[in-house]
Amino acid sequence: MADPTALNEPSAASAPDGPAARFLTVMTTTDSEQKAERLARGAIEGRLAACAQISAPVTSVFRWDGAVETNQEWQVLFKTASARYAALEAYLLDAHDYETPEIIATPVTHGGAGYLAWVAEETS
Repeated sequence: MADPTALNEPSAASAPDGPAARFLTVMTTTDSEQKAERLARGAIEGRLAACAQISAPVTSVFRWDGAVETNQEWQVLFKTASARYAALEAYLLDAHDYETPEIIATPVTHGGAGYLAWVAEETS
């Protein structure tokens, strides 16, 4: 029988050729579902990310040009290899219609080895 305490341990799987931190999730937002889909599809077609998830509308409250704004936005979360970040960021800056789009990258510190291998394959 497996050690039951092992079930509570986080996965520390590594990428095929290095630590899991070689992968990122990258988030952006946009003001329509169609624009979110276009950004997601372009990144996948260009192999800039292995997967992009579009979340249902969120309400964003922020200050812009001196005024507090409230808008509905769609979040797009990309799963990518760290080596592809610069190209993904350049794509988002070029393809996005916001003057200053949100582009936030978070390192993946743990993940399933099979999934990370798939991300590496799809972004190469």
